[in-house]
Amino acid sequence: MRSKIKLLVVDDSAFARVTITRHFQDDSAVEVVGTARDGLDAIEKVKTLRPDVVMLDIEMPRMDGLTALGRIMAECPTPVLMFSSLTSEGSDATIRALEVGAVDFLCKPSRAAATETPSFPAELRAKVHMAAALDTSRLSVPRHRAIAPPPPHGAPSSHVRLAVIGCSTGGPKALQALIPALPNDLSFPVLVVQHMPPGFTKSMAQRLDTESRIRVKEAEDGEPLSAGQVFIAPGDYHVTISASGCIRLNQEAPQCGVRPSIDVTMESAARFDGAHTVGVVLTGMGADGTRGAGLVKQAGGFVIAEAEETCIVYGMPRSVVCAGHADLVVPLNLIAGCLISYSG
Repeated sequence: MRSKIKLLVVDDSAFARVTITRHFQDDSAVEVVGTARDGLDAIEKVKTLRPDVVMLDIEMPRMDGLTALGRIMAECPTPVLMFSSLTSEGSDATIRALEVGAVDFLCKPSRAAATETPSFPAELRAKVHMAAALDTSRLSVPRHRAIAPPPPHGAPSSHVRLAVIGCSTGGPKALQALIPALPNDLSFPVLVVQHMPPGFTKSMAQRLDTESRIRVKEAEDGEPLSAGQVFIAPGDYHVTISASGCIRLNQEAPQCGVRPSIDVTMESAARFDGAHTVGVVLTGMGADGTRGAGLVKQAGGFVIAEAEETCIVYGMPRSVVCAGHADLVVPLNLIAGCLISYSG
């Protein structure tokens, strides 16, 4: 019988610590083994209590959550879920935390919302269970900045005019390694679909743009797909492509339980110019991207899946591979080289 998941809750608010602990009272699989009031306290309790998962606030006295996260990942790698506030400062800090090594985040409820949002307890418990199941050896996978050459086999049979990249859990860290390795003269546009709620994709796009040679921006409705640019799907919006090659945003029903959905964008890309599309599926839970990758392949396009060895969560890529849709399965550090070799 599997032992209980040991959870450490770190927040300077006593109300938050009590609230989070209460949400696990009826979960027989999780035990809150301790709480901490700041980052320094958190680091010591991670070392002594050896939790399976850490819930970590960002804004705290003595040592903030970002600093504590860096220390935890360096000294005692542990799956960390961040609490994020719904502010521009909070979203930027959250994106930085995901780049450093946090596996996911939750929007921190206000004192009133903690009891008024029905979905929060279920989301919290689901993410703690997800984090506890991760292979901790992958948490410290280095951020590959060097462009490795693509493998000698496996290339699209026709000229590439569009790339669609899909990712979920672990995606921000993977994108932070992949996108800055792309040149500003890439001969095709790149559409990125990262599962993320509203308010966070703009911060992610801005951070990637600052660190990259290629231009990165949050996608806007009606703008044309332009070569040498990366477009990030906005949180809570599906991204499709019009017949004239312009980006279209919509809030139609979620697919695979998510919006934006990788399947929606890849299906649209397959219809638009599937024979000249490369679909890339990176780390993430679930199966979003599998149906879309199949449609890209069916239309004559090319599909790349990230290899298990560099995935934080080998869920979505595994689904693509098991469905027989992957033309190439490679580690993260080879993917930029593949895309560059298809440019021209």
